Amino acid sequence: MPKHTVGQGESIPSIAAQNGFFSDTIWNHPENAKLKELRKDMNVLMAGDEVFIPEKELKEEPGATEQKHRFKRKEEPHKLKLVLLSMGKPRANEEYVLDVDGRLVKGKTDTAGKIEQKIPGNARSATLILRGGKEKHALSIGNLDPIDEVSGVKQRLNNLGFNCGAEDGKMNEAFSGALSKFQAKYYLPVTGKIDDRVKAKLKEFYP
Repeated sequence: MPKHTVGQGESIPSIAAQNGFFSDTIWNHPENAKLKELRKDMNVLMAGDEVFIPEKELKEEPGATEQKHRFKRKEEPHKLKLVLLSMGKPRANEEYVLDVDGRLVKGKTDTAGKIEQKIPGNARSATLILRGGKEKHALSIGNLDPIDEVSGVKQRLNNLGFNCGAEDGKMNEAFSGALSKFQAKYYLPVTGKIDDRVKAKLKEFYP
């Protein structure tokens, strides 16, 4: 089967669901070893990446004729993870409603402002509803670029309120300024450049 070229917003879970596979079957396939080494996280791919999709294999189960048999379909849970902040501080113990494709899930953030909810692997968007419906946030699932890409760092900075403009691969003055502010806020060496400490801190917000 030809390789699949990743589009914006796609991930291994969404590609697997579309093709009738479990995510691990595709992610751990030897043909995808280089991609796995490059991206490290099956949920964060880059548009233009290539994913090998294997041929489906027929699985047979024995069973007596003229009898009813019950088969249980395995589920593949995926999680949406968010951290809610206000003025840099966690929005702790706050009630929310998450709308994923019309399915409403109620919950409460933990003491660190974190949300973790199971979602379908092919979910592409959701709406987070807070304060009894007074506050709503549209969420694009899978649209985050890898943190090793400049565009991925820009996306994370913009989401955290450090405006660096267009979320492309260009390292310009706006990006350097936003990065410097981020470094200063979290007591990192202020260089205006991407380094391992910047990535590590961003991963705390985007695990």
